[in-house]
Amino acid sequence: MPRRKRVFKKTWKIDPNFSSLLVGRFVGHLMQEGKRSIAEKLVKDAFEVIHERTKKGGLNVFEQAIKNVSPLVELKSRRVGGANYQVPVQVAGDRRATLAMRWMISAVRAKKGKRMAEKLADELLDAAQKQGAAMKKREDTHRMADANKAFAHFA
Repeated sequence: MPRRKRVFKKTWKIDPNFSSLLVGRFVGHLMQEGKRSIAEKLVKDAFEVIHERTKKGGLNVFEQAIKNVSPLVELKSRRVGGANYQVPVQVAGDRRATLAMRWMISAVRAKKGKRMAEKLADELLDAAQKQGAAMKKREDTHRMADANKAFAHFA
């Protein structure tokens, strides 16, 4: 009998404003206490701020940012013979985007001083240019995985 509970596949809503599943997933991650309309407004305002600053579409910058922040490898703990090892593992497609979104949102929430939409726009622009806190998190993860590649045979 399996020790883990069954994992049910989550179905994400497509964002009605941009008709994009990726934006819908991002709104779902950004949403707090079930307040989807507020999260959708934040994303829409952030895309407008991006458009004002760069004259590019906010959706294009967003997709580029997610692509840049998505990690290729991550570390998973494996218990072998009484010791825990951090084993580097390739990241599957859906999880890559999920981690990127999670890192971006945590980086935005850690910033202080501006409106949420402006902080989100700043982080998206930074990530699209391969800068910012979310990119730093990705680089740290890759560096840790590279340092622990000696344990890759435990995967």
